[in-house]
Amino acid sequence: MCGGLLARAALVVLLSPFIVSSLAGAQAASGEAWRVAASSPPCVLDKCLNGGSGGPKPAPAPQLPPAAEPPGTGPPQPMGGAIAPGAFDFYLLTLSWSPGFCDTGGASKAADQCSVGAGLGFVVHGLWPQNAHGYPQDCDGGSRPVSRAALALTHGVFPDEGLARYEWRKHGACTGLSPEAFFASVKRARDSIVIPDAFKAPREEQDFSPIEIARAFAAANPGLRPNAMAVTCARGELEDVRICLAKELRAFVNCPEVARRTCRASSVAVAPVH
Repeated sequence: MCGGLLARAALVVLLSPFIVSSLAGAQAASGEAWRVAASSPPCVLDKCLNGGSGGPKPAPAPQLPPAAEPPGTGPPQPMGGAIAPGAFDFYLLTLSWSPGFCDTGGASKAADQCSVGAGLGFVVHGLWPQNAHGYPQDCDGGSRPVSRAALALTHGVFPDEGLARYEWRKHGACTGLSPEAFFASVKRARDSIVIPDAFKAPREEQDFSPIEIARAFAAANPGLRPNAMAVTCARGELEDVRICLAKELRAFVNCPEVARRTCRASSVAVAPVH
């Protein structure tokens, strides 16, 4: 028995260098594996940083279109031919003060209107279909021929046939009316407005504040109020008076967007008729 124990002890002594070497190799391999693992970037929720592996990357989130602006927040804009004719809220009758138009550059555009002896005061610039926000223009149908019978309705209303034709193309086609019916409506609208005495045929220049002009029109036209009209100016002179009318042309309507365009000058010159 003693011989067996001595043999086992001798075997252990002989194998000790190999055991120590194996353990050292295992520890070295384990340390190297730790360093490799420590040098790999971390992965969080299947997304590895710096390009490291960690499973498939999730698909990118779908891109939503930008939110549209709330309606009515931007400035009023004209609307073109895609608008159906007749799709509007009310009419805007614009009466141009002819002497002021001629004084502020109109003489080079309308020689007959601005000639000495023409004797024109307020003339129709246009009857424009209007919306609470914005207005239609250049609608389909503006190229429709205008008959001589239709143009005959414009005499004494528009200062010349050229302006009448232009107004039909730009605005009249958006009303849904024929040229004849449109020009008849323009004449009817013009005839419904009473011009205050101070503006019928002044022979000398006068000065008024815009609100005084608006009040004079309101006094001469029962039911008309300053919030249903605008008085505009250019270069210190009266330019035009704009009046909002219901589509049937039988009543005035409030039109805040139009009324806000009233001239802010404290006083404007009203050029004399000549």
